[in-house]
Amino acid sequence: MARMAPGESQAWSWTARGWASRSFLPQPPPPISTVNDAEVSHFSRLSALWWDERGEFALLHKMNPHRIRFIREKVLEVLQAQPDAMSAAAPASSTHIPPSLESPRVLEGMDVLDVGCGGGILSESLARLGANTLAIDASAENIGIATRHAAADPGLTCSAASASATLSFRHVTAETLVQEPKRFDIVCSMEVVEHVDNPAAFLRSCAELVKPGGHLFLSTIARTPLSYLLTIMAAEKVFRLVEPGTHTFSKFVNPEELIGFFTKPLMPGARPWISRTYAHGLPTRIEAEVRGIVYLPWRGDWVLAPRETTPWSTQANYLFWVRKPIE
Repeated sequence: MARMAPGESQAWSWTARGWASRSFLPQPPPPISTVNDAEVSHFSRLSALWWDERGEFALLHKMNPHRIRFIREKVLEVLQAQPDAMSAAAPASSTHIPPSLESPRVLEGMDVLDVGCGGGILSESLARLGANTLAIDASAENIGIATRHAAADPGLTCSAASASATLSFRHVTAETLVQEPKRFDIVCSMEVVEHVDNPAAFLRSCAELVKPGGHLFLSTIARTPLSYLLTIMAAEKVFRLVEPGTHTFSKFVNPEELIGFFTKPLMPGARPWISRTYAHGLPTRIEAEVRGIVYLPWRGDWVLAPRETTPWSTQANYLFWVRKPIE
């Protein structure tokens, strides 16, 4: 288990006044690892089930098209608003994206990192959109399953030597990868931050892996009574949609905590990623955005909530996007 930086708490703890939040203030450089061994063991044990679309990870399979839609929307929104400023560090070829939201290769030529890829559900989708995709996970079992599944798909090219969309998997953590020089146009970490130790250190590592002008996408769960009812009581204990013990309520992350984290410099002398907030504490859409994503059991599918329903729709599952400033 990771050691914590001085002055930073590991998790929310119960007090006489309720749940006390973890510190999301920028701290000294991250510890060697933010990996929680129990969490890794849990998902390693379930690794063989990743591609059973009616099993343990059925809800993630159903959520995936909506996550991809959100990624498409935000990347193209930034390009349309600031067409010459996608990523200052990227080559010209990776800044050109077809203007259509429905383009089959909307991420053509971009370098994309999927942190905590699990069985590769999101990673494969990113590669099909034209991205040069690197997917990493702290579980060797997950990486094995993801690699074998992708290799069996003739529509995917799992070779760095290919001129088409590439996809590769590595058993490595974000904290280790950040020591290497490569940076990415897009970094995704979906349903991960609520499973790590020291989330602030984890977020700093993910942020460091983003090129200037690039994108960071997260999905997680708010720490509210509604999320406890839906994700733990209903999904785990009553309907057994997911393995009991998959979620820990005290590790859920509220949207305002993520926004607050990125309104402060992540490194000494660096610019905050979010310069200011407006109504309901929300930032401008060109700097960051929070969108609720709601599961409707009578439809058997997720719905990406309309923007005007934020923050009311972000009381349980939500997506978060933030853009790294161009230095």
